[in-house]
Amino acid sequence: MNSTFFAAGSLDGLRVALRECTGHQDGQLDVVIVPSAAAFTGAPEACVAIAQVCNEFDVRVEALMITDRASTSEPYFIERVRAADVVVLADGSPLHARMTWRNSLVGDALKAAKTVVAIGAVASVMSEVMIDPRGGAPTIGLGLFGDVAFTEPASEERLARTRTLIDPSLALVVLGADALVVHDGAWRVLCGEIVVTRGERVSDL
Repeated sequence: MNSTFFAAGSLDGLRVALRECTGHQDGQLDVVIVPSAAAFTGAPEACVAIAQVCNEFDVRVEALMITDRASTSEPYFIERVRAADVVVLADGSPLHARMTWRNSLVGDALKAAKTVVAIGAVASVMSEVMIDPRGGAPTIGLGLFGDVAFTEPASEERLARTRTLIDPSLALVVLGADALVVHDGAWRVLCGEIVVTRGERVSDL
């Protein structure tokens, strides 16, 4: 993975991620918002909430209304995702996000983007192994990285089931709401709490 990837538990994590990005950028940061996961819960509202956080920094923000399969073939959207300094993926339904992005030109652009910040449950979509939020079983994600799978906090029963169903060499990361994890050559926890297991064993990233 040559790009930088942030998994943020919430919008608070987005603030930390943008602080990191602006600290390494000369001039204004070009940020695009992709609200695919929020298609059923309110894509415009999700974009507004993310933009309010982005506007605390020296950035140019644009929301791309990529909410269904048809919109993933729009040349302008594809180019903007590829060219932006930061792509922010709104929280919502990871299953709808996967259906929208997988085997699409926008999905390819997301994997080639310079920096991606995935908020909440949508972080799980970016891995090779995605954790299905309906029951905790592994399924296929976009494949940006293969060594980590993200999931949101859940019951111990569901998490235990997930651990028995995935390869024990794979790091399963339970991403707390206050957490921010980054991969920029190696995995690091920038803030907040995460739980990492490999099989039944508690581990480090």
